[in-house]
Amino acid sequence: MVKFCFRWFGNDDPVSLQNIRQIPVVDGIVSALYDIEVGDIWPNNKLKSLKEVIEKHELELSVIESIPVHEDIKLGKPSREKYIDNYSQSIRNMGRVGIPILCYNFMPVFDWTRTNLAMENPDGSTSLGYDHNALQNIDLRKESLDLPGWATAYSHDELNNLLNEYSKVDENTLWNNFEYFLQQVVPVAEESKVKMAIHIDDPPWSIFGLPRIIKDEEALDRLVNSVDSISNGISFCVGSLGANRHIDLPRLIRKYGKKGRIHFAHLRNIKHTAEFSFHETAHPSKFGDNDMYEITKALIETNFKGVIRPDHGRMIWGETGRPGYGLYDRALGIMYLYGLWEGIKKGLKVS
Repeated sequence: MVKFCFRWFGNDDPVSLQNIRQIPVVDGIVSALYDIEVGDIWPNNKLKSLKEVIEKHELELSVIESIPVHEDIKLGKPSREKYIDNYSQSIRNMGRVGIPILCYNFMPVFDWTRTNLAMENPDGSTSLGYDHNALQNIDLRKESLDLPGWATAYSHDELNNLLNEYSKVDENTLWNNFEYFLQQVVPVAEESKVKMAIHIDDPPWSIFGLPRIIKDEEALDRLVNSVDSISNGISFCVGSLGANRHIDLPRLIRKYGKKGRIHFAHLRNIKHTAEFSFHETAHPSKFGDNDMYEITKALIETNFKGVIRPDHGRMIWGETGRPGYGLYDRALGIMYLYGLWEGIKKGLKVS
């Protein structure tokens, strides 16, 4: 049975579990541990405590999003063995406390990236926006780093060192390092009854000259063929993959959904403003370039049984908080998605 879930960032999140509990269709929570150093083991007791806090609000901890992959693994350094061992133990600990899905990514240095956290819309709401020209004007090697949409985890010197190390890494090298990682951790995930689900690179192209590899159909083919296991799956983010305006999202959902490799779906809408630029919109199809009806229909027709969550929302009704993760627009979004799901299922007479 599909689960409709909501992202929660822990006790510091302005959106409380009580708020989320009051959204009628929400079954579970997507969360993480935010006080663990990258590369360290996620302790069993902390995962258990997080699960218990969520369950007190009659919700389920459905997905961990995410356990970060240490840069030494991506770079293929000798020290990767220690970090892969730690990652494997974190997966085992997830399995022991009964958390079924792990969303993760393999993006070098930067996670999701935007150039505007509060792009004003005509109706007065604000959205996350990405302008490729603006990004290219950012000089990462300047002492004063100004990169909206990314909270730096590195000092200026550390960032420069990483950029120097990645100057020797092309896409093929990154792929080789990724496949090595998968070959070590996927068997552990399978034994632990945890489904790994890689998030699409966001945006799905190179930024700052860094390689990005999880960005198109060819990449997803290589991913699922790297390790033949149901535990080697996909977090199908239609907002991230849809930033490439040439990709047929419903077709790819059917392709990988039929293989049973889509475990987690991030559903949101975007509007393209140029070949490599876009901004995020309200969830319904009419406001963006993603056909949410056809996307939802493709999930239903492939018997999707994983987790769906509304992704980044606008800031509306004067709300302030974590950019992209306010309460109101995401609540509207999940109700819209649930309505689509119910209507399509009944129309198709699918149980």
